[in-house]
Amino acid sequence: MWRLVKQLFLGTCIFLAGCEKASSTHRIAEHAPEVLHILSTTAMIDDVVGRIVGERAQHDALIRGETDPHSYELIKGDDEKISSAHVIFYNGLGLEHGASLRYHLDHHPHAVAIGSIIQSQVPDLLLMIDGQLDPHIWMDISLWSRIIDPIVDVIVSLDRKGEEFYRANGEALKQEMRQIHEKVIAKMQKVPAELRFLVTSHDAFQYFARAYLAPKEEQGEMRWKNRCAAPEGIAPDGQLSSADIQRIAEHVMEHRISVIFPESNVSRDALRKIANVCQKKGWSLLFSQESLFGDAMGTDSYLSMIAHNADVLLRAWLEAEKNAGF
Repeated sequence: MWRLVKQLFLGTCIFLAGCEKASSTHRIAEHAPEVLHILSTTAMIDDVVGRIVGERAQHDALIRGETDPHSYELIKGDDEKISSAHVIFYNGLGLEHGASLRYHLDHHPHAVAIGSIIQSQVPDLLLMIDGQLDPHIWMDISLWSRIIDPIVDVIVSLDRKGEEFYRANGEALKQEMRQIHEKVIAKMQKVPAELRFLVTSHDAFQYFARAYLAPKEEQGEMRWKNRCAAPEGIAPDGQLSSADIQRIAEHVMEHRISVIFPESNVSRDALRKIANVCQKKGWSLLFSQESLFGDAMGTDSYLSMIAHNADVLLRAWLEAEKNAGF
């Protein structure tokens, strides 16, 4: 008799526990988003997210246009975008260091630093500049393509019904990125190696220089670093000294650089000063009539941004080659 009572009691407990689990699952399902809201800090990240989710989820970039992402501070309406986002993808690696944005990224329950994921995967491929991690990883397509799988994994965890769709889009995008990466390499090889020295406003193009400007024999060595120089460091804060200007002017004359490239969202004052110093020393230096896109995407897609930069460099360098009589 006692054994029967005990069995009935255990059966009742198991039944109630099962009901409670089902009820809990039902409550989670009730609160699961019908439509995912995905926020990315930069347009470069948002473009990748958009290619993955298509129209199945809503996505937006917090920092748009010519705004500097390094020091971005929240403006009216940003709080609502952040609070309504089911997940936020941000670059990390010190890029978004504005205090108000940094606070919200640190306190959002689902903020994902894609740069940190890449750093954990391939730490040797990340660059250091003056003791700081260089966050401009999007300037190398082959490196940037590594964000696709982690982004897909996060999105699938929030919308498992769309897994096949998301993963197929991710694979297609990786294939396209590989193709464009190789095309940019081939395009830059049309320019003689002695001309492929890039001077810009700030240090946003180191990854680009390593991937696309350096000859193969320089790829595994530090010699490729001479391929790229800028008066300002990782973040364009405008705190320049005469020594910074003089350093780049000497670099220009050492490598016989004839054209320098402004960036779309950075002041040209430093580059003008460099040109003036070079002119006083008898070296003529031209400005590219077209700006490069560094921290601002500037076009309708990430891949067209990189293609634009390659085309601007190609046109300017080939013109310099013609004028120099190579």
